[in-house]
Order: sequence, then C-alpha cells, then structure tokens
Amino acid sequence: MLIVYRSIINILFPIIIIFVLVRTFLNKEDKARFKEKLFSSSFNVFRDKQKKLIWFHAASIGELNSIIPLVNKLNKEREFDFLITTTTLSSSNLMKKKLFRDKNIIHRFLPIDKLSLVKKFLDEWSPNLIFFVDSEIWPNFLLEIKKRSLPIVLLNARITKKTFLRWNLIPKSAAKIFDTFTICLSSSKESKKYLDKLNVKNTKYYGNLKLTLENISNNLDNKNKEILKNNKFWCAVSTHEKEDVFCLKTHLEIKKIHKNIKTIIIPRHLDRVKKIKTIGEKLSLKTQILSDSQLIDDNKEIIVINSYGVISNYLSFCKSVFMGKSMIKKLKHVSGQNPIEAAKLGCKIYHGPYVYNFKEIYDQLNEYGISSKVEDEIELANNLTDDFNKLDKINKNQLDIINNLGIKILNDTYNEINKISF
Repeated sequence: MLIVYRSIINILFPIIIIFVLVRTFLNKEDKARFKEKLFSSSFNVFRDKQKKLIWFHAASIGELNSIIPLVNKLNKEREFDFLITTTTLSSSNLMKKKLFRDKNIIHRFLPIDKLSLVKKFLDEWSPNLIFFVDSEIWPNFLLEIKKRSLPIVLLNARITKKTFLRWNLIPKSAAKIFDTFTICLSSSKESKKYLDKLNVKNTKYYGNLKLTLENISNNLDNKNKEILKNNKFWCAVSTHEKEDVFCLKTHLEIKKIHKNIKTIIIPRHLDRVKKIKTIGEKLSLKTQILSDSQLIDDNKEIIVINSYGVISNYLSFCKSVFMGKSMIKKLKHVSGQNPIEAAKLGCKIYHGPYVYNFKEIYDQLNEYGISSKVEDEIELANNLTDDFNKLDKINKNQLDIINNLGIKILNDTYNEINKISF
C-alpha cells in the first residue's frame, strides 16, 4: 500500500505544482512563500542547533488555535525553539498576529508528503519532538520520523466513524502508520474508542485541547466599540455558503420588532464577502464590507468582516452568536465549528442541528445552558430578540466551569508531554 501511495505522489507531483500555482494566482496561497510547500531550496531553515526544537504541525486556523496555549506554556516553562507548520494561508496570517512576536517561534508551510521532500525537511530542521495535531496523518512523514527514532505525538487526535471505517479497510497499513506515534492524546471519547479499535498503543483522553483557549485579545477600534455599545447587534461566525442567506433572513425577522439592529457576519472563507454583500443588497439591506482599521458605518445594518483573527474583537461585546457550518445537511458528517472562543467570552451560542465535529463540546455547553440548537431563522430570531432584553451575558458560574475545564486539560496534557524523553 505504501508503494502505491508513494508512486501516486510522485506521478501527481507536477500536477500538484500547477495546482498550487493556480491557487497562488487566485490569492489562495502566500505569493511570497508558496514554494515552501514544493521545493527543498525554499525551506528557509532557521535553526539554533544549541537548543532543542519542538515541531508542531497544525493544518489550519482551528488546529493552530488549539495548540497556542500549550506552545505558550512550553515556551514559558522551558527553553526551546519552536517550528510550527500549517497548510493554509489563513493560518499563516493568524500566526503573524499571535505568535510571530516570539523570535524562537517560526512558521513554515508544510511541504508536500513526497519522500524526497520529507527527508530533506527532517534533515535540515532536525526536530527533537514532534506533534501532529487533530487528524493530520501523512504516511511518508510519519514513517520517516519513525525510522529516525524521533518521538511524535498525535495531539488532540480526531478519528471519526468515517475515518475509522476507511482505516479498517487496510488494517496492516493502519497498524504500521499508527505504530509511529509515541502516544496518541485524543480529542474526544469517541476518537479514543476508534483508536483503541484500531489497536493503537498508548492512547489517552484528557479532553479537547480547544477548550484551553486563553488570553483572548480585544483590539477593536474605540469608535467601533461605541457604535456597537449604542446598537443592538449579534454575530454570525464561521458561516458557510447558504448560511449567509439564513443569517440575513434572521436579520429581517428581528427587524419586525427591532428597527435599530446590526448583524455582523464573519464568514469562514473571506473570498465570499462580496457575494454576501450582493445578497444583502438584493434583500434591501444596507451592507458594508469591513476590513482592518476601517470604521463601522452607523448607517449600515449588515457588517461583513473581511479580516482574519478578529472574531474575539466582536464577541467581546456581543451577547449572542450563531456558529456556522451547522445548518447545512449535506455537510452533516463534517459539520460544526469551534464554539469555545464564544463561550469563553460569555456569549450565548446558537447552532443548527449539524455539529458533528464538536458534538461532545456542544453537549457540554448545552448542559450548562451556554448553547442551544435552533432549527430555522424564526427560532433564532426569537431567541436573539429575548437576549437583547437581557442586561448581561452568560453568568460567571458558567464561565468558571468552562475556564476551569480548560486549565485542567492543558495541565494534564503538559504533564503527559513531560514524560516523553527527547
């Protein structure tokens, strides 16, 4: 199976190069750094051989956010250098905002899982301890890491039923791949169950690392703060196509009761902001696309955010939030977006019926009265209208439950990592 995989990678590599170039032309890749994914000559290695290097690979924004508290704790407790690799443009933009201030923390894009690139990458960076986050399983990387006897952790491991069934079709290959991990720390009880069924050794569950989110910043312009404080408003976060229309229709329902209402939409993918504005205007809604450093136009009612890493700026002042990727049935097996940031900022969270990726977390939030499921725009509008009449966000006891759970998960994970010799 491995021979087939490697052959496919080698055959497709010229096509992959073209694909990345096209994405770069469409502004979906970093124009200055996309070659990091394709050519060893562009790895741009910056490494202090006198210090141990810890390498984290986190695919995109969600995975990157989940490891930041752990990286900060390791950085505070012991003297290391850190290499963080991701695959998406949005995650690299987030790195600039959250971690580039630390000179010992370096970001690079992960190269394609082609054996020649993998060997060169490991030779040049020479990491001492490695973490692959969530469901990042790259066979060439993993087997080459194993060959070099380097400790590697599958961190916040996520194995869905669908993924498990796929691995179960190739049990020998699955055993070989998962045997590369020193330890697997699962993100949920379900993931641990599937890892155990695959006979993965040394699996443990302490909780979802995404609950450890901390030090949420608020850098909203003071004039924008005043505008939000003087208006009734709510946020729709990480929306996907079709959910934008759902949110605009919810706004129209609320307007039947509250004329002075603003809806802030923060789409999951910023390439849709112009389309959202067009849809809003077709519904006769005054719509503004808001980029970094711009001021909210108080005459606009729909504000579409066109910036990365700014969600907390708005949720800090928001009582209620709708979390996207939860209303689209065809996405039900990959549904749900991370609601932790909203919960830690004291927002009441609403979501649709499809939250598969974060079911365990939503179950906890629903139990504590922090989140609720809605079926349509009328139900969401009614809930939001009720929230507008409340003086405060969710209460302090609810916040303490979430924060204390996050602290425990972070400490348990950190203590487990400290047991690894490297």
